[in-house]
Amino acid sequence: MKNRVLLIATLFVGVIAFAQNRNDVVLYGNDNLNGTARFQSMSGAFGALGGDMSSININPAGSAVFTNTLFTISAANYHVKNDTRYFNGDSNTDFSNLRLNQIGGTLVFNNGNTNSPWKKFTMAFNYELSNNYENEYYAIGDGNTSIAQYFLNNANGFAVGDLEPINNETITDAYVNIGYDLGYSAQQGFLGYQNYVIDPATMDNPDETNYISNAKFSNGIGQEQLVVTSGFNSKYTLNFASQYSDNIYLGFGLNFHSLERTKNTQFDEYGYDSDSKLQYVQFDNELFTYGNGFSFNIGGIAKLNDIVRVGASYQSPTWYTMTDELFQRINTDYYADPNDANTTYSEATPNSTIVFPDYKIQIPGKYTGSAAFIFGQSGLLSVDYSYQDMSNAKIKPTTDPYFAEENRAMEELFQDVSTIRVGGEYRIKNLSLRGGYRYEGSPYKDEFTMGELNGYSLGIGYNFGPTKLDLGFSQAFRDYNVSLYDTGLTSTAAIDNKNTNVTLSFTFNM
Repeated sequence: MKNRVLLIATLFVGVIAFAQNRNDVVLYGNDNLNGTARFQSMSGAFGALGGDMSSININPAGSAVFTNTLFTISAANYHVKNDTRYFNGDSNTDFSNLRLNQIGGTLVFNNGNTNSPWKKFTMAFNYELSNNYENEYYAIGDGNTSIAQYFLNNANGFAVGDLEPINNETITDAYVNIGYDLGYSAQQGFLGYQNYVIDPATMDNPDETNYISNAKFSNGIGQEQLVVTSGFNSKYTLNFASQYSDNIYLGFGLNFHSLERTKNTQFDEYGYDSDSKLQYVQFDNELFTYGNGFSFNIGGIAKLNDIVRVGASYQSPTWYTMTDELFQRINTDYYADPNDANTTYSEATPNSTIVFPDYKIQIPGKYTGSAAFIFGQSGLLSVDYSYQDMSNAKIKPTTDPYFAEENRAMEELFQDVSTIRVGGEYRIKNLSLRGGYRYEGSPYKDEFTMGELNGYSLGIGYNFGPTKLDLGFSQAFRDYNVSLYDTGLTSTAAIDNKNTNVTLSFTFNM
């Protein structure tokens, strides 16, 4: 048996055809329903309402609705359940985590000049967890394509001599130099070739550019892939708003984003035919992404009468600057002669981490129109509609061939996304009962990679006078079809995803 582990690392300064792809762009552009308990329990339908710390993310004019200075802090329990189907296999994952997901306050400055139409000015600061990346799914089943095809697709076209160490290079040195000179695909081909997953079509020919698989199987092949993600996307908002006359609220906000995400992919393949030279492959990838971003938003709210309010807001594109760090490991069991168990090979190589050059992602802007109906002290009903054209998403620099191809794919495969949020509140003296519904379309034209989102919410709150206590519950459902790899082994795992949030908020009036 050959137990060969290849762990490679270095610092990269060249342009490499490896980075986030279109699926990751969608992930970073998707803000989950987070924020205060009241905001979540009404499904985020606050564009024409304001008066909640999380409402300034939808419409920055919302802070001018506050009548006094206040401070809100929220904590949420996130529960994720994924039911995954892959060929003949079914599995599920189920886990929870607790986070401080919102903290912020608003300062209200009333204008002492009663003759001025500008009634008050507000300044707010809010931290919010706009996306929680804690997630996990497990695909298991008998596939019809080997991981060897991934390495073949990457290796084909590169000469054997280019995928071998030269001049007394170590495996690490060869990997670094291959990446710098030939790119990421050549590196992946190098991993497969050096670990006997694939071989040249003709041996002892350094100019050979075609490769064959060492995986032999007849009736399907056992495959498992565990994908675990962790991290967060946080947003820090500095908000300014003002009330003009008795009926107009105007505001703008500056948003500073901080992102960290780790994606750990563990893949195992087994169950080859007994006469196959290759008997086992383990291929693990750990990708750490971190970066910062900026966006701004502007908006207004108008009271048409004592009952009806309307709102409109614009969220600018979000401009991210990101860095990726990649760790890879491949371990194979290979028999040069399947009939001779004593024929074995073993070799170990050093570990390291690849740091790729910085790149940029631009998430398209968003437009929101809102309407709310206020029924005195009895309650309210609110509706928001948002529009975002995801086909305008970009990965930069656009001169990079890989990024250029992904941008073309996003223009062709992505579409505009409509989001509808409806929320209501019924008051019984100091007690408030709440509920809501939200719908979000798929950013993919075929709606296969990511389906439509449907969610509902419930909540309760009590006003103690100087303080308020709110509890919110929200649940959303979405289907995904995720490819195991971007080339070669592109079989998809079908995932039924359910996200459940329970949030508790305290508000202190000052």
